[in-house]
Amino acid sequence: MVDISYPAVIAAARTWFKLGDLRINMTGVENIPTEGGALLAINHLSYVDYIMAGFPGAERGRLTRFMAKREVFDHPIGGPVMRSFHHISVDRAAGAEGMMVAARKLREGELVGIFPEATLSRSFLIKDLKSGSVRIAADAGVPLIPVVLFGTQRILTKGRKLDLTRHRTIGIEVGEPLHPTGTDPVAETAELKGRMEQMLDRLIRNHPADEIEPGAWWMPKAYGGSAPTLEEAEQLYAEERRQRAARKRAKATKKR
Repeated sequence: MVDISYPAVIAAARTWFKLGDLRINMTGVENIPTEGGALLAINHLSYVDYIMAGFPGAERGRLTRFMAKREVFDHPIGGPVMRSFHHISVDRAAGAEGMMVAARKLREGELVGIFPEATLSRSFLIKDLKSGSVRIAADAGVPLIPVVLFGTQRILTKGRKLDLTRHRTIGIEVGEPLHPTGTDPVAETAELKGRMEQMLDRLIRNHPADEIEPGAWWMPKAYGGSAPTLEEAEQLYAEERRQRAARKRAKATKKR
């Protein structure tokens, strides 16, 4: 598999980190193997998570193949980029094929990234996780490694404009591997979520205090910020789904 554009983007990202004084506080990188298949389960806060979540693998000399919704691959600009990186397309209405492709790549020794929350967390806490990550890891017989980010939402997230303000900190913690068996995906997914919640709590509590303004929109409400609670965020997501479904119905009606 030949990679040309992916290494170039990694190099550009490193330049961005340096010029923007983007401080990457990263721990646990040694938990990512230098060879062999492994599945990274990552929380999802922003539209730049693909860049940040690929950084731990890059530090170990590896490229991460991310699973992403099919709509990204259908985009006239984003699609060719995603395919050039050899990322994995997933149809959210029928994800079995994408899961099989991911398992095959893992058996071939690739590092694969998945966002088990399936969508951005608007509360910036860990949403309920889909069980696909533990099932894929169990099927492929590879370790499942939790990776938690914090601070990426300040750059670009849902409902906010791109903000490239300098002198900011991004926290990344790579957890110890889990080894799902697939015998009880619900329990194993609950264990994964518990691990990720603990990791996120550490990242939030260790974030530089001098960067946190009172009532910061990007801080979870439970930590003194003004972000929506998990329940409020779910209501926002439900309304978003309703509006999306209404647009689809209107479009279908117009075609008829």
